[in-house]
Amino acid sequence: MTSDHFPLLDTIQFPVDLRLLDEEQLPQLADELRTFLIQNLSKTGGHLASGLGAVEITIALHYLFDTPNDRLIWDVGHQCYPHKILTGRRTQMSSLRQKDGLSGFPNMAESEFDAFGAGHSSTSISAALGMAIATKAQKEDRKTVAVIGDGGMTAGMAYEALNHGGCIDTDLLVILNDNEMSISPNVGAMSKYLARIWSGKIYANMRAGSKKVLQQIPSAWELAKRAEEHVKGMIVPGTLFEELGFSYYGPINGHNLHDIIPLIKNMQHLSGPRLLHIVTQKGKGYPPAEADACKFHGIGPFDMETGEVKTSRNTELRSFTNSFSDWLVQKGEEEPLLHAITPAMREGSGLVEFSKALPERYHDVGIAEQHAVTVAAGMACDGLKPVVAIYSTFLQRAYDQLIHDIAIQGLDVTFAVDRAGIVGADGATHTGNFDISYCRCIPDIILMTPANATDLFELLNTAYQYPGPALVRYPRDNTQNPGKVDTITTVEIGKAQVMHKGSGTAILVFGTLLDIATEVAETLDSTLVNMRFVKPLDEALIEQLATSHNNFVTIEDGTTVGGAGSAVLEFFNNRQIQASCLRLGLSDHFPLQGSRQQVLAEHGLDKNGIETAIRAFIES
Repeated sequence: MTSDHFPLLDTIQFPVDLRLLDEEQLPQLADELRTFLIQNLSKTGGHLASGLGAVEITIALHYLFDTPNDRLIWDVGHQCYPHKILTGRRTQMSSLRQKDGLSGFPNMAESEFDAFGAGHSSTSISAALGMAIATKAQKEDRKTVAVIGDGGMTAGMAYEALNHGGCIDTDLLVILNDNEMSISPNVGAMSKYLARIWSGKIYANMRAGSKKVLQQIPSAWELAKRAEEHVKGMIVPGTLFEELGFSYYGPINGHNLHDIIPLIKNMQHLSGPRLLHIVTQKGKGYPPAEADACKFHGIGPFDMETGEVKTSRNTELRSFTNSFSDWLVQKGEEEPLLHAITPAMREGSGLVEFSKALPERYHDVGIAEQHAVTVAAGMACDGLKPVVAIYSTFLQRAYDQLIHDIAIQGLDVTFAVDRAGIVGADGATHTGNFDISYCRCIPDIILMTPANATDLFELLNTAYQYPGPALVRYPRDNTQNPGKVDTITTVEIGKAQVMHKGSGTAILVFGTLLDIATEVAETLDSTLVNMRFVKPLDEALIEQLATSHNNFVTIEDGTTVGGAGSAVLEFFNNRQIQASCLRLGLSDHFPLQGSRQQVLAEHGLDKNGIETAIRAFIES
C-alpha cells in the first residue's frame, strides 16, 4: 500500500491503453488503482469509499466499451475518481477539489470522457436515455451506459426514467451498483449462473423466437410471460425492473472481474433497455473505510495507516451544522411534537445525535427531496411540528413542493437550510447561492440569515414558533462556540440589529459576513446593521437610516441577482426613497471550486475586497 510504483497503472494514460491488457491482468490493475486512490486521497481528501467500491466496474466498462465514443454516465459522481484516473487525469489528481484543479464530480468541460456533468443524485438514467434516443435518431453507432447506486434509486426521478426507458426501443444499459445491499444480498453461484444464461445468445434468441410465435396467441403469450417473470422473481429481485420493461440480470459480485467481464460482453450484443445489478462494498480494499464507509464517504486528508483525519481542533469554534444539531436535540427533548426530516443527509445536516436521542421522531426519507417537503406538509396538517434539515442546493429540487404544498397552504414547517452560500471544494453543483432569490419571492414565508451561533439559536426558535413556513439559512462554516444552547429566546419578526453607529454610509449585512463587515465599518466609521431577516425586511429601520445616510451597502453570501440587496432596492423604489445602493455578493456566474475563503475573495467578499469596493463607491 505504500509503493509509488504501479507496473500496470503506469502504462495507462487513456482507456485505449487499458484495452491492450490481457483480461487476466485486470485484477492486478484493480489492486494498483485502489492503492493509488487511497494514497492520493490521504493527501487531498475527497469521496473515497464510493470510489473504492467502483474500481472493478470502472475498469470493466472502459475495457469493454469504446469510450468516449460510447457514452458512460455516472450518477452523482462520488464514485468517479477511478474513472478520472483511467481517462488522462491521473497526474492531476493531486489538485482534486482545489482551486483551478480537478472537479470532484464528472465535468463536461474537463474531459471528453465525462459525457454528462453530475453533482446531484438520480440523473444518470434520464441523461443516458436522452443520449440513447439521440443515437438512434441520428443512426449513430454508439452504446450508452448509466451507472447508478442503490441510494440514487431511492429518488423518484430514477423511476420516471425507468418508466419511460422501458417502453421505448433504445440501446440502453443501466448498471445498478448496490453498495449497501439495500435491495438484496442474494449473491451466489445460482444467481451468477442464471445471469450468465439470461444474457447469453441462446436464451436471447430463444426468448425472441418464442415471443414471435406466442404473440400470435395472446393467452399463451401472457401465460409464458408470467411464468418467466415468476421463475426469475423467485431467485432474483428483478421483477420490478422487468415489469418496467427492462431485461434484468444479476445480482452478481461487482468486485469479481471474471464474472463482470463475460456478463457485460454478453449484454453488449443484446438490444433494448437492460439492467445489470451488481453488489459492491463501499471502501473495498481499505480496512478503515470498510469498517466505517460513512466516515470515508467524504473525508479530509487522513493518515493512511490509521485512517484518522488530519485536523487541528479549535474548541473556540463550532460549525453552524453542529450548532444546529445541539439546538435540535435539546429542542426535541423539550417539544414532543418536533419531528426531524432529512433527505439522506443525516451526517451532513447534523442529525446524527437527534437520530440517536429520539429515533422514533427521526425520518430519513432517502434521496427524495420532493417527498421530504411534502411529507413534512402532511405532518404539519395533522398537528406535528416538522423541521426539515436540507442543503440549499438540494432544496432547489423541491421548489414546487415548497410553494404548492407548504407555502400556499400556510403550513407550519421549519426549514434548516444548510450549505447556504459558498461551500468551497464541491464547487458549483453544491453551492447554495440561489436560496435567497428563489425563496424571497414566495408569499407569506419568513427567510432568516443568522450571522453567528447565537443568532442561529434565536432565529431557529423564532422559526419554530412562527405558525407558517420559515427558513433559516446558514453556511458550511465555523462560528464562535456559543456554549449553552438557547432554545427559548425568540426575535421580533423582521427586526434588525444596529451593531455600530456611524455616518454617511449604512452597511446592511445579511448573514455570516458580519464579522468581516464589522472591521470595515469601524475603519470607515459606517453604520453597521445585522439585518437577520431577508423577508420581511426591517423597513422601518431602513427608512429611518435613509434620513441620515446617503449611501447604502448590502452584503450577502448569495447571488446579487434577485437577492437581499435587490429586496432593499425594491423597497427604495416602492417608497420613492432617493439613495445610492451598492450590492455586494456573488456575481452572476457559477462559482468555481476552491476553499470557502478563496471563493469569497474571488468575489470581493473578503475584508480587502469589501473595504475597497465601499471606498470606491463612496468616492464615486
